[in-house]
Amino acid sequence: MTLQQLRYLCEVVRENLNISKAAQALHVSQPGLSRQLQLLEKELEVELFVRNRKRLVRLSQAGSQIFSLAERTLNDARNIKEAASECSAQNQGALTIATTHTQARYALPDIIRRFAKRYPKVQLSLRQGTPAEVSRLVSSGSADLSIATEPLEPPADIVLLPCYQLPRIVLAPARHPLLKVKRLTLEKLAAYPLITYDYSFIGRSKILRAFEARGIHPNIVLNAIDADVIKTYVESGLGIAIVPSMAFDRARDRNLRGIDARHLFEPNTIHVGIRRNHYLRGYMYSFIEMFAPHLKRPVVEKAITESATRTVREGGLK
Repeated sequence: MTLQQLRYLCEVVRENLNISKAAQALHVSQPGLSRQLQLLEKELEVELFVRNRKRLVRLSQAGSQIFSLAERTLNDARNIKEAASECSAQNQGALTIATTHTQARYALPDIIRRFAKRYPKVQLSLRQGTPAEVSRLVSSGSADLSIATEPLEPPADIVLLPCYQLPRIVLAPARHPLLKVKRLTLEKLAAYPLITYDYSFIGRSKILRAFEARGIHPNIVLNAIDADVIKTYVESGLGIAIVPSMAFDRARDRNLRGIDARHLFEPNTIHVGIRRNHYLRGYMYSFIEMFAPHLKRPVVEKAITESATRTVREGGLK
């Protein structure tokens, strides 16, 4: 049995038992991957999958147990490598952050500048996507941590630590009729075409719930995952938008106006997501604390080793 065989098994499960996709993700041939799985089954003397002819239908009972152990083994192997690197080169290495466009564009630049100055020998990488996509990157080991709102269905192996709350505003073109309204209401918002984030953002579901609670059906004319794209279409006159307050910069967005909407919608909560029992290098703890000063190393260490609770409660947020 080899770590490579266990890695193949885990990737096949992650790709919903699609051998072709797993082979592509691993950059190996499909026959070679199938052969290694057969060798693993032969050595273990159990069938890992229930098959319909050559097609994998589901994990067998033994396969489910072995898959869980394989994931743990691969995670331990990664941790061993990280621990060795920590001892040989404390302030050297790499850090991959999976995040949304809004965080990459508006929240992270200053943090990354400070971090790069403090740790010049650490190679930083940013991977962008929706909250669900960035969580999957962390879950698969392709990223060390995520920074985003909570995905609609967080992976069970990810711990989410709340960082801060992000209120919402309504963006409208200069001279829009809404700018003359003394107090914004959902009914007045619904009178205009609406531009929102893609459905995979939990923020959008909170927005829609607010309208639904009042029996209002807004006219959504465009979905997007990029705050700058949303602003472009607001400027063009396509509609108004509901966005996080940090996405609006008065100096840069001169053709737009922001209207406070905190009284209408729940705020988003931005989380740092980390894979359970993932070995974090010292500089990774430093980055997290730079981004969220209340998430000091002991707090993070306790969270990622805790097995009972997936998400830290948000009661400590200010």
